[in-house]
Amino acid sequence: MTNLMTWKFWFALRPESLTTLALNLFIGLLVVLTVLAFLIALIKKKAGIYRGLYKKLYNLCIGNTIIGLIFLFFNYEMVPFFSARFWLALWAIEMIVWLMFILRKIKKIPLLKKQKAQEKELNKYLP
Repeated sequence: MTNLMTWKFWFALRPESLTTLALNLFIGLLVVLTVLAFLIALIKKKAGIYRGLYKKLYNLCIGNTIIGLIFLFFNYEMVPFFSARFWLALWAIEMIVWLMFILRKIKKIPLLKKQKAQEKELNKYLP
């Protein structure tokens, strides 16, 4: 565990291969992202006001699954620069930032619901 806190671990240009536990967790994450993408794809067809949110979540899952598969390939083939650990750290930061944008979209949904209700109330009186 002390190895995780060293510069040599994160920025070695010829890193060791992933351990069995780390590889299994990585593959598990990719499977979870893929399953979520398929479930969201089924839900987003009839989502209504949540369609934009589900589309963003779908793009997050598919995009990060593809990026993860590329990292897995580079790690399997032991490509020196592209299997470096700092790419995984950048990938994790990217996913967090992407989720923050999605959370901002979630915060706007109650406002959109309120606007739709006001428009519906207004259209009730228009011919």
